[in-house]
Amino acid sequence: MFFVATAPSVGGRINLSPKGYRDTFAVLDEHTVAYLDLFGSGVETIAHLRDNGRITIMFCSFSRNSRILRLFGTGRVVRPDDAEFERVATHFAEPHPGLRAAIVVDVERIADACGFAVPYYELVDERPVLDAHHAKAPPEAYVSALERNQRSIDGLPGLDPDHPLPPGR
Repeated sequence: MFFVATAPSVGGRINLSPKGYRDTFAVLDEHTVAYLDLFGSGVETIAHLRDNGRITIMFCSFSRNSRILRLFGTGRVVRPDDAEFERVATHFAEPHPGLRAAIVVDVERIADACGFAVPYYELVDERPVLDAHHAKAPPEAYVSALERNQRSIDGLPGLDPDHPLPPGR
């Protein structure tokens, strides 16, 4: 589990999103990471990246080792129809249903800190709900999602109206 934080350049709301599925984050090289962005409740991260590119990714240790790791950088959205997507996709085992894009981050700063106040948690299992939902969704559900994802909650541009459907849809 990791968290992604972004914010618009002016006003608006800060977005902080938890991310799951252990196979959706990858280190591409010494200064670049990426994660798979799945259709979900909104398009805030994409809208903020289009606005200013600023992004922070945070990992927390919930086990014996009490550490927090933050990756500060500049992110960009790599859509399935972008030429770069095929190269980025090779770093992931297989695409998840409902794949919207890959978020690629050029890491500018890495910082670690203690996580002394972070509680202990044990992973029981991954929650398969989002993958299951997308696997059974008909193609028209993605048309509706694309329409909802054209603007952020603050009115910033999100997905382009001509964004392609996820692979296999």
